[in-house]
Amino acid sequence: MEDSDTAVVRQVRAGDKDAFRVLVERHSHALFRLAYRMTGNEHDADDVVQETFLRAFRHLNRFEPARSFGAWLHRITVNCSINLLHQRPPQVETSQACTPLAADALDSLAATTPSPDGAAIHAELQQRVQAALGRLSAGERTAFVLRHFEGESIEHIGAVLGVGTSAAKQYVFRGVQKVRRELEPLLSLTR
Repeated sequence: MEDSDTAVVRQVRAGDKDAFRVLVERHSHALFRLAYRMTGNEHDADDVVQETFLRAFRHLNRFEPARSFGAWLHRITVNCSINLLHQRPPQVETSQACTPLAADALDSLAATTPSPDGAAIHAELQQRVQAALGRLSAGERTAFVLRHFEGESIEHIGAVLGVGTSAAKQYVFRGVQKVRRELEPLLSLTR
């Protein structure tokens, strides 16, 4: 698909502005999913995706065809998400509601008919996952989300973050360690 993305980028650069729609249709779902997991909010994710494509279109001349267009878009999405998160007022308390990040992380732990104790632990675990992700640095959160929710490779994460694979591994490792520390007291209750 990267070859085909590069061909479409060439068309847009040559003056075919309608060709950009192909890139939007091809990448918008993945970018929305990433933005939703980064921001935890559907409206914010829509705004981030829209801003991503606006920036990509405006700065298409900066895209290097030798690189991955998808990774370039992911990086723009991550930057837009981080900018939006920095603009938000700090949240003192997390919601009891199931957040998208927590819901995805806990799908494998959920029973079909949880007991009252299981439901209470599930709700607490959701809160802790969201709180832990909120305390990660921007790089750690991005690496964690891309690796564990999006299933991306370390190389792709490095490309999105603009770092080498060793640094990308460190971001993932530190993110996992911090989330694990936050969840350890609850996970020991389920054993």
